[in-house]
Amino acid sequence: MSAAGPATGLVVRGALAVRTGPGAAGGEPGGDVVVGADGRVVSVGPAASSAAVGPVDGGRAGGVEELDATGCVVTPGLVNAHHHLLQTAFRTLPGTRGVPMREWLGLMAAAYARARVDAELVGLAARAGLAEALLSGVTTVADHHLTWPAALSTAETVDLARAAAGAADELGARLVLVRGSAGDDAEAAASSADAIAAALVGDAPGGVRADGRVQVAVGPAGVHSDGEPTFRLLGEVAARRGLRRRTQANEQVDVVAALERHGRRPLDLLDEWGWLAPDVTVAHLCDVTDSEIARLAASGASATHAPGCDVPMGWGVAPVARLLTAGITVGLGTSGGGSNDAGHLLADARLAMQVSALVGRQLTARELLDAAGAGSADGLGRPELGRLEPGSAGDLCVWDVSGVADAGVADPVAGLLWAAPGRRPRHVVVGGRVVVRDGRLVTADEREVARGLSRRLAGVAA
Repeated sequence: MSAAGPATGLVVRGALAVRTGPGAAGGEPGGDVVVGADGRVVSVGPAASSAAVGPVDGGRAGGVEELDATGCVVTPGLVNAHHHLLQTAFRTLPGTRGVPMREWLGLMAAAYARARVDAELVGLAARAGLAEALLSGVTTVADHHLTWPAALSTAETVDLARAAAGAADELGARLVLVRGSAGDDAEAAASSADAIAAALVGDAPGGVRADGRVQVAVGPAGVHSDGEPTFRLLGEVAARRGLRRRTQANEQVDVVAALERHGRRPLDLLDEWGWLAPDVTVAHLCDVTDSEIARLAASGASATHAPGCDVPMGWGVAPVARLLTAGITVGLGTSGGGSNDAGHLLADARLAMQVSALVGRQLTARELLDAAGAGSADGLGRPELGRLEPGSAGDLCVWDVSGVADAGVADPVAGLLWAAPGRRPRHVVVGGRVVVRDGRLVTADEREVARGLSRRLAGVAA
């Protein structure tokens, strides 16, 4: 199955509240969301009208499709700004919990080697991870892919990237493929990044395919694994092709490695190597000083918080409130299944809200919803995502808040995080296309997706 486009548009009818994005400030209107045939939002709110897209006929061929949102809250489609989709195949591995990051990295590397990472595995893991994403309300996933076996040719690395992009196209999700590096040969990584961009997006502005469904970016894992030549050469590819840049910094191993090898902290090195700039997003940032926060803010770089990885692994808590106060754009990511065994971004937004008071002021539910939407999207250079405003992409989630888990909730928007952890959306729409209906994938069978990955892993030695 593959995602099919709407005939002439879509109307989401009768929502209890619609969270349009930053600036709504608790004034969420009820009513409708209208998406045009071009996949863009036409109107939102009580006065929203389907007149611009034609008469509604219940979804029959040739008419405007309608989704019932009675008793529901509608939000923009969530944007997972930092994932490692390959790790969907490596969850709850023995020995990988409660260990120092340096030890964890070695265990994961050994698991990749046993599994023989190839295009088939990458595609199956991406398919499972993206299906999980859609079923939890995530419409866009940034996949920071760091595992490129040294024996692969440049053409074979393109095959890996095509496999992930193909999974997104099949399921109807948006994918940002980040050609990462974790100790790769610098010139090989740059050559691969250039070839992947040429194959997946060509010369499209911003590295975004014309239909907005696939984007390419670049990003070394961090100064703990990659040196200045890798950052420089991948940066040159990004500059030549107009790609976004992404990396990770200021987790445990990153800080220790930078001090051991360079006598400097990670952000000192990133600044020196030209990787603190408006087109750069830095993930994690668990251990940052006030002066480093000021430096990030002055550079225009954005940040990604990944509490579902960092908190349970004991790697720290990013001071998100301080980052926001400094004017830094903050997105939200799950990181991968090797450290966060779920890809449920709304659950991680809840966790971020709950632990925020440990390192600063309490973050609000709306701040975290916006981080998981517009904040993540802005860090990807995609201002059309993460919002529900006229002209924005028609990516949205319909969340049923009429059940017992939400009984007694006075604020149904805040209740999306405070109540019912791990909730699934009733419907999910990407670019006006319904990809999840009544809690089920439209474009694939969830169990078949899971079986496909399980079969591939069955022969892997423990």
